[in-house]
Amino acid sequence: MIAKLRGKIDLMHDNYVIVDVSGVGYKVFVTVHTFGMVAGKSDIELYTHTYVREDTLALYGFLEIAELEMFELLISISGIGPKAAMGILAIADPKTISMAVLNEDPSILTRVSGVGKKIAQRVILELKNKITNMPSGEKAQLESDSDAFEALVAMGYSVSESREALKLISNDIKDVGERVKLALKSLGKK
Repeated sequence: MIAKLRGKIDLMHDNYVIVDVSGVGYKVFVTVHTFGMVAGKSDIELYTHTYVREDTLALYGFLEIAELEMFELLISISGIGPKAAMGILAIADPKTISMAVLNEDPSILTRVSGVGKKIAQRVILELKNKITNMPSGEKAQLESDSDAFEALVAMGYSVSESREALKLISNDIKDVGERVKLALKSLGKK
């Protein structure tokens, strides 16, 4: 199993990158968010999941271990394949997905092509037990990040811009309004 790749970006295409690692090119499928983050860079380091089925051998890559872990949780659910899991991670980061699961809100999941209400409900049901073991402070942080993220997207910022702006804010700040205000400041500097 290939768990991590570090190398040069040889080619970037719609939903994948080819990573040259010591002369060997690996085709790695990535989310739109990851694609945007590595655009213009020459070096890359990805945490990967090796997906093996009788007719498929594919690599899925993520910049952060949390994305990889959420991807693996999602594909463990019946009815969610790698394509649907990548679609979910393209529109929401792991924190937002966790918050949707905790709040039993299928609306984020149903935005993805191929994920209907039944599958979204199954995702919530199966992930709820795995996410409820989270400390209450972390749950509160998820709620404020989720609300701030939704506010930024509603203002017209892209998913990637919103995610990156919220990552720059200290976790000590819990107030949603304050988080949005600070995120807007950082987005205004770009």
